[in-house]
Amino acid sequence: MEGVYTYLGALFGGHNGEGVGMFIAHLVLVLLITVFVAYKATKSLKAVPTGTQNVMEAYLQGVIAMGKDVIGEKLARKYLPLVATIGVFVFIANVIGIIPGFESPTANINVTLVLAVIVFLYYNYEGIKENGVIKYFAHFMGPVKLLAPLMFPIEIVSHFSRIISLSFRLFGNMKGDDLFLWVLLMLAPWIVPLPAYLLLTFSALLQTFVFMILAYVYLAGALVHDEEHAADAL
Repeated sequence: MEGVYTYLGALFGGHNGEGVGMFIAHLVLVLLITVFVAYKATKSLKAVPTGTQNVMEAYLQGVIAMGKDVIGEKLARKYLPLVATIGVFVFIANVIGIIPGFESPTANINVTLVLAVIVFLYYNYEGIKENGVIKYFAHFMGPVKLLAPLMFPIEIVSHFSRIISLSFRLFGNMKGDDLFLWVLLMLAPWIVPLPAYLLLTFSALLQTFVFMILAYVYLAGALVHDEEHAADAL
């Protein structure tokens, strides 16, 4: 989006929203907001939560409930820090692009690719730690030993394709939302775009949910002990 005005661009002496500097500035801004929200939620913990603590506790309960249906409550709580942290970061990064003058860091493939690689490495690490190397990779060979030489490379490619799936799904949707809002604001900067903000907010929330639920699904698939449950998890 060459030539798009951004507040951070003006702050650093330019108006172009493109470039590594603007990308890093928006990414740092999202990280600071994420840390600030976490600080506000934990600054003065109370037995009866109020304010930010109340919102974050409701969010964490929702994440546990989401993971409970996929991986069970015990494991949903175990992996809550990873999934919930990714969820907060992704949602803030998605939403900030809806504000005129800012851009979504998740509309950059570098951010979504790193997030996808983190999930990929983590669920494979947990799967190997839980099942052992041999048993974990034995799942890749399928239930029929005769087809193992065919199934193993297919499963390997399938697992690596998850990196592309996770990263490009989030990147493509958020980049499309940024372009849609940019064009809409160029054509009709007043009143008319207001309904679009509801749609874009819903899209930001939906993409966050999809990323989080897939993280739980991949963890579930890596931790299973038999092929039948693996098929159900995937």
